[in-house]
Amino acid sequence: MNIRSLTRGDGVVIGAAVVLFIASFLDFSSYDCPQGVDCSRFDSPNAWDSLGLLMSVFLAGVIGAALLIVSRTMPGRKVVGLDLGQFGAALTVFALWTAFWTILDVNSAGAGLILGLLAAIVLVAGAVAGPMIPALKAPLVSPASPAQGVGAGQAPYGAGPGQGYGFPAGHQQQQQPYGAQPSQGYGYPGAPQQGQSAQADPAQAQQAQAQQPSQGGAAPAGDFTPFWFAVPVARPLYGEDGSPNPIAELAPGTWYLAVEQRGQSLIAQTQDGRRGVLQDTTGIQRG
Repeated sequence: MNIRSLTRGDGVVIGAAVVLFIASFLDFSSYDCPQGVDCSRFDSPNAWDSLGLLMSVFLAGVIGAALLIVSRTMPGRKVVGLDLGQFGAALTVFALWTAFWTILDVNSAGAGLILGLLAAIVLVAGAVAGPMIPALKAPLVSPASPAQGVGAGQAPYGAGPGQGYGFPAGHQQQQQPYGAQPSQGYGYPGAPQQGQSAQADPAQAQQAQAQQPSQGGAAPAGDFTPFWFAVPVARPLYGEDGSPNPIAELAPGTWYLAVEQRGQSLIAQTQDGRRGVLQDTTGIQRG
């Protein structure tokens, strides 16, 4: 899983799920030891001693959080007709509902039940409010700028030095439109030969420029030019056939290649070669 696809809301969900799991090992109820009685041998039960409480509160919340996180990596997957994220959010609400009525029914709630209720409240808040509050929709890990790359002199994973998917052409030659030849230099027709001055006869320069559009079938200057871009938040990528289900999810901090424009949408290509329609292009960062 690409950690850059996680948001701050996902971080809240993960943290609350960890606290909820820890709370399941703490005392379910508390008691006051009478004076003069040795209570050291008294073992207070925890959630693992009650299967119904364990499954309906603690493990239900943890499983719901796991489904929410998994839905980030597999958008469009469904369970009993519900999206994985929706099903996970429903489980977290169920865990909070059960924890609330359980703590009201217990005469003297212990640390495990109290901490479990607080963790369930935070868990539901992160699951329900995460997609709606801008502060929680921000990336959990800030994307690196194009100039930073991965490290000093280090190429990104899966790419050669300074090039390849996942990194804009910071050290590459200027990108050309589809079908265009690389920039003319020594060895290309119309380029200055070895020993000739770069500023040759103006007539020859005009002739070389006139021949360049016909070489390789280059597109006119007004046509779309592919470029690298990154998204500010995770956004779905839909199929070119118009299917309503996403085929992938574009994650913040990763650079993608825009190969075509259709109205306000972009045809983007992922690292594994899949192409799809990015409908929401607001706030994208061009590389």
